[in-house]
Amino acid sequence: MPTELMLFDTLQHRLRPFVPLREGHVGLYACGPTVYDHAHIGNLRSYLFGDTLRRVLALNGLCVRHVVNITDVGHLTSDADSGEDKMETGSRRMGRSAWEIAAYFTDVFQRDIAALRILPPTLWARATDHIAEQIDFIGDIERRGFAYRTSDAIYFDTEMLDDYGALARLDKRGLRPGHRVDVGDKRSPTDFALWKFSGSARRQMEWDSPWGRGFPGWHIECSAMSEKHLGALFDIHIGGEDHIPVHHTNEIAQHQARHGHGPANYWLHGAFLQLEGSAKMSKSDGNFLRLQTLVDAGYDPLAYRYLVLTAHYRSPLVFSWEALKAAQTGLGRLRQAVATLPEAGAVDADWQHRMRSALHHDLNTAGALSLAWELLRSPVPAAAKRATLAWLDNALGLGLAGSATPVVDVPPTVLRMAVERDLARQEKRWADADALRLRIEAAGYRVRDGAGRSMVDRVPAPQ
Repeated sequence: MPTELMLFDTLQHRLRPFVPLREGHVGLYACGPTVYDHAHIGNLRSYLFGDTLRRVLALNGLCVRHVVNITDVGHLTSDADSGEDKMETGSRRMGRSAWEIAAYFTDVFQRDIAALRILPPTLWARATDHIAEQIDFIGDIERRGFAYRTSDAIYFDTEMLDDYGALARLDKRGLRPGHRVDVGDKRSPTDFALWKFSGSARRQMEWDSPWGRGFPGWHIECSAMSEKHLGALFDIHIGGEDHIPVHHTNEIAQHQARHGHGPANYWLHGAFLQLEGSAKMSKSDGNFLRLQTLVDAGYDPLAYRYLVLTAHYRSPLVFSWEALKAAQTGLGRLRQAVATLPEAGAVDADWQHRMRSALHHDLNTAGALSLAWELLRSPVPAAAKRATLAWLDNALGLGLAGSATPVVDVPPTVLRMAVERDLARQEKRWADADALRLRIEAAGYRVRDGAGRSMVDRVPAPQ
């Protein structure tokens, strides 16, 4: 690599050169959605950051095994282990079963990420498909003396870990009962539920366990699923910055109790998206926008992707309609400029080095975008400009080669296959790419290859 890939590790609180645990391969785990409601564009910013990371890793020839969880049980309305399961809340609100709304909102979320050209993960891991693994993990924690029973749950005893809260730089001694959580029968305000008992409450999602009928706590699912699919120690764990003080802190504690070390070698976190004049975007506060809201207002979903790329993933980003309009204008001009350039050129090595250096400095997409515009104004031969921008777009994911894939006319399932095919071609998995082409054509669509991008449209009706 011309420059080292440097990533900011939240746990060590510093930039670190990225070195995979296994040469040529990367295990990447991302905290996914709780599928009780629509994802908002602030949520989607986190997945765009993860997509950029994955694309940059792939640009460096690394094979990424990317796992994203689907939280379809166990996430309570309060981080304090109190309140109702969000799935039960969503079920009552919509008048449908918890299982039905989980399937529905999972599908909507996957449509959103396809519209944003976010690469689908290697594996979607649903919490309800991994109950046995979660019970086994809790059993190990209990056998090692890190768990205790109360009237409502099996709790993790955070006092057993001297460095509990290191990720969030949490001062346990500064906490007082009731400050962070409703303590109830807990021994410490930082203790958290591993398994909740159903009790007399009637639940749609509950299972038998060695401790009684109930359901897993929110944090244990990620520990169990990341270990099953990536191993006891994997390369990178990512999520939004709101996961730092509770969810990721507790994941680390669970893993330390079972294995004596944390689950990941690097921890990366993306910053919040804020609405103009307000705090972070939040479903619980009712101040959020869906991607479909932007589409209904006449905006290309990739204009939002462009807007996100203009800010560093660790910096807060303020959303406004004026900023989105400017992003749509910028994306349109960039596409138009690329479309006027001739093909069949070679990547300019100097500009490639500069762009890679920007991306390698903790995924500096704003710097890379700035270089794209600078390249267009440079004296570099036109065909080399196009080839270099096509190379850069493997990381940016803006679909600069050709016009945008229609979002309305092409079903999400076909869009997802097209994005999966792009990844297969990028990783030189030609047999997989050919198989995906055949599946797209069997669905009644045709594929035209751009520079690193599959363009899909409907097969014309016979005249």
